[in-house]
Amino acid sequence: MPDQNLLALLPLLAPVPPLLALVAPDSLADRSAAGSVKTCRALMLAALLFALGAVAGLALAGRPLHHEFAAIGPLGLTVYFDAVAAVMLLLVAFLGVAVMAYARNYLAGDPGQGRFMKWLAVTVGSVLLLIVSGNLALFTAAWMATSLSLHKLLTFYPDRPAAMLAARKKYLFSRVGDACLIVALIAAWRQFGTLDYAALFAAAQAQTAMGTVNFIAVLLVSGAVLKSAQFPFHGWLPDTMETPTPVSALMHAGIINAGGYLVIRFSPLIAQAPEALVVLAFIGAVTALFGSLVMITQTSVKRMLAFSTVAQMGFMMLQCGLGAFSLALLHLVAHSLYKAHAFLSSGGLIAAARVAGSPPRQYRGLAGALLVFACAGGLVAGISLIQDYAPWHNPADFALALILTLALAQLLWNWWALGSSPTWILTGVAIAAGVALLSFALHAGAGWCFASSLGAAPTSPVLWPLAAFTILGFLFIALRVFLPPGWVETRFGQAVFVHAYNGFYLNTLANRVVHALWRNNSCSKKS
Repeated sequence: MPDQNLLALLPLLAPVPPLLALVAPDSLADRSAAGSVKTCRALMLAALLFALGAVAGLALAGRPLHHEFAAIGPLGLTVYFDAVAAVMLLLVAFLGVAVMAYARNYLAGDPGQGRFMKWLAVTVGSVLLLIVSGNLALFTAAWMATSLSLHKLLTFYPDRPAAMLAARKKYLFSRVGDACLIVALIAAWRQFGTLDYAALFAAAQAQTAMGTVNFIAVLLVSGAVLKSAQFPFHGWLPDTMETPTPVSALMHAGIINAGGYLVIRFSPLIAQAPEALVVLAFIGAVTALFGSLVMITQTSVKRMLAFSTVAQMGFMMLQCGLGAFSLALLHLVAHSLYKAHAFLSSGGLIAAARVAGSPPRQYRGLAGALLVFACAGGLVAGISLIQDYAPWHNPADFALALILTLALAQLLWNWWALGSSPTWILTGVAIAAGVALLSFALHAGAGWCFASSLGAAPTSPVLWPLAAFTILGFLFIALRVFLPPGWVETRFGQAVFVHAYNGFYLNTLANRVVHALWRNNSCSKKS
């Protein structure tokens, strides 16, 4: 059996190659753009190879790799590498390679291509370091480095006012999130005398100093909410569409997930704080509903994808708040891969839509909607009984099962609108049943793979009304599918559409506040 300490070194090596890009000054990177592109791509490939080696080492060890290589007071170069970190390390390294390959052609001929590739590599390296860290201080340092290097990418075109405004909003929100993590770090060190993950998780699960644990959990949740563009701090994310598409792909597929990863990584601690879970679930539910409603009114492909990300991050936070941490991790991976592909292929979407056209659709009325809901509910209930799974015993499982029912109902409704022959309808029902079965199987598989690394949230009576609120909210969003096609032409429909299209003006208010703060700061510096 190889030395465990040597195996623990493998995950720590993964962030090193892309972070080496910091050595080259921006001016040098721009002057030798071709060399910078080749070098950064080689560094990212090296990171992916080290990530694969780290996963192999984890499989060889048969248990989480945890080792402190150096420590100075609370600062520790510590690795904590388990199944959760392994999945995320592979995901981010793979996305980094894919986005960098796309950026090579996307920015070909741009005078700042070398600088862009440099900061792209540094950003990915910072995320990789965040993933493998086993010490809250190292995690916080990597968290801040990710934000600061991303700021370099968001301000890549300083002559675009919209891009600069979005970057400033992101900068301000990120600094507040950094402050939350720093305060949590100080509280943990003062109470427990350590920032090591294993020690913190053990203290939380032993019900040691629960007042401090609750305080730390709320701070961690606050940092995650700010990082992942949760309501009402979401406005910067859709406004970053002025940045190059590779930045959008990396940000929506990888960096925006850092808030979700924070909650999942610290779930053994956060699960011991019911108050933090309720706050997280409520904010996540509101964000998911808000993002879903605004998304369906957008006319820009990239802004629609951006609000889709807001909604998906909200749903992920809702899953975490309801205690479904393994499902949230599965959702994170699936969303990352989907959203990276969506952004990198967004340029050809309009042309493809023109070629394909819109197939004729038929509205089936209220009776048809009720029939579809009954069919979807029967599929979910039937598969639950077959698998001996009783979601009604737990508010989290109950809410997620009903949300799955809404999703299947929408799938069946859209399928039925395209055809009504018996063969066509039976095929749609078979597809919906397959989707439901796959969903339950993936949920069970994720729970089996990650159970030892994640926290188990207690069943709280407060979660039942929260689950009911979530279900009603998603039902409201789903109604727009089942309403008659002409409802948007009514006065009420037009009013809702206009207000939702403008994000209910929350982002406009945030823009004015940020603009005023930045202008006052600039004036004070000049004086």
